[in-house]
Amino acid sequence: MPFDLKSYLAHYKKRVDALLKEVIEMEPEPAKKVCEAMQYSLMAGGKRLRPILMISSAKALEKDESIVMPAACAIECIHTYSLIHDDLPAMDDDDLRRGKPTCHKAFNEAIAILAGDGLLTLAFEVLSSDWSKSPWDINYIDPMCKIEAINLIARAAGIKGMVGGQCADIETEGKTIEEKTLYYIHSHKTAAMIQVSLEAAALLCNANRRDREALAKFGFNLGLAFQIRDDLLDIEGDEKQIGKPIGSDIKKQKATYPALFGIEGAKKRANELIKDALSYIEHLGDEATPLRAIAQYIIYRDK
Repeated sequence: MPFDLKSYLAHYKKRVDALLKEVIEMEPEPAKKVCEAMQYSLMAGGKRLRPILMISSAKALEKDESIVMPAACAIECIHTYSLIHDDLPAMDDDDLRRGKPTCHKAFNEAIAILAGDGLLTLAFEVLSSDWSKSPWDINYIDPMCKIEAINLIARAAGIKGMVGGQCADIETEGKTIEEKTLYYIHSHKTAAMIQVSLEAAALLCNANRRDREALAKFGFNLGLAFQIRDDLLDIEGDEKQIGKPIGSDIKKQKATYPALFGIEGAKKRANELIKDALSYIEHLGDEATPLRAIAQYIIYRDK
């Protein structure tokens, strides 16, 4: 029977969503509003790609998926914080996200900034908490593996990763750039967090060096391909499917692969990246089928 990726994604999205609802504790007034904003953005209907990649990595290594669930939820909190801040008027100034008003439109700019701050710090509260307690109920995890995973995630989210990439993205708007600068932006802004979703999962599962490196390289290539597909959808996508206006990259003169290499050149590069990504996990067995299916989904997704 062929692997049903749609059902697989729906199943694990539902599971991650249920845990995320437990992660945010509503504070009383006067801090209640920021919790509402955090919950609004976190539960706005994302694909949960990064947490599902973590889960799929654990499964590929033949480990219990529960081992990575806290980190998977933390990764999604970090991702959502980045979207809230990315949508702000000082950044990309977007009014819609996932077909709904962006956080600063639904609340206000100050609350949106605080909601992003709250989700980022909540992620590390989750990562550093006692995972033997509810809702995680994980019997044991190597403390050193956990500390190293937290360090990796912090680096990927910070100036050496996503923050650095976002800065370069802003600084290059409206400028003619070389391929190496574009590569820096994409590898830091997007690929770093997707790579760490797989590599941190390998760490938490106490994987051997070969499997950890393979999953890290798979994730990095997947992340670059994901960003290229994102750039293509901004040109060719359906606004209703994507949930936000298309053409914003061109309007803001963003540095993208289609802008530098054309649509066909960008598609070719994305396919090459996926081919390379799949080669890194060839040695993994049938348990890695979900990862392989997700890689193909990255190329053909329409939102």
